[in-house]
Amino acid sequence: MTAGLRLSFSGISHKFRDLLALDRIDLIAEPGEVTVLLGPSGCGKSTLLGIAGGLIAPTSGEVRADGEVAEDCLNPLTYVFQDASLLPWRTVAGNILLVLEDHKLTGAQRAARVEEMLALTGLSDFAGAWPRQLSGGMRQRVGIARALAVRPGCLLMDEPLSALDAQTRGLLLDEFAGLIARAGTTTVYVTHNLAEAVRLGQQIVVLSRRPGRVRQVVRIDRPLLGRAATDPDLLAIEAMLWHLIRDDAVAAAREIGDADAG
Repeated sequence: MTAGLRLSFSGISHKFRDLLALDRIDLIAEPGEVTVLLGPSGCGKSTLLGIAGGLIAPTSGEVRADGEVAEDCLNPLTYVFQDASLLPWRTVAGNILLVLEDHKLTGAQRAARVEEMLALTGLSDFAGAWPRQLSGGMRQRVGIARALAVRPGCLLMDEPLSALDAQTRGLLLDEFAGLIARAGTTTVYVTHNLAEAVRLGQQIVVLSRRPGRVRQVVRIDRPLLGRAATDPDLLAIEAMLWHLIRDDAVAAAREIGDADAG
């Protein structure tokens, strides 16, 4: 659908006052690939995503976006958050249309893009539905349709499935993977869920607990889309990732528990 940007993170460190959240992060998100940021709670995954999108200025280091976006790209970097944040007074089609209204498009061009996104996300039959009539999974699909409507060069996704129940999340995993693949855009995806990381990512960046550092980069080059959750290849990669983050995850959970007790 659109050309993907190449994001290069060079020496990214970030402090919140005296708290070092990220420490000397170097990584590259290649064009058209899904790079997953994986790690325990509090390791700085969402902070790094915010830096990638320009919402947070790093204490040191820089992020570069190289490459050319398609001519019809309206927003090079676009976010999808945990909450789709749909406007309740707009229909599904109206929510998708929202991101197109401030751009120099004709009415016909806007309508065509909305129709295309509805078809891409399987929402054509729900164009006139209101957000309150949708399930959580369908609301997230609308959020992705809205994000893709601007033809982004890079899609930044911050745990978009975490608020859903386990069954819905499992059902949407392959669907999300297919949507991202068909869009062809560079994607940086934050999660703490091993199954999501393995099913979606070509590159999985494992971060340590705070301060977040790159512990290991895992490449997944063979297609896993459509495989069952019990597939031996999937389970083997999940087990390897859990081995990498287990001790940090336990320590991070202990820190959170101590803070709550205090």
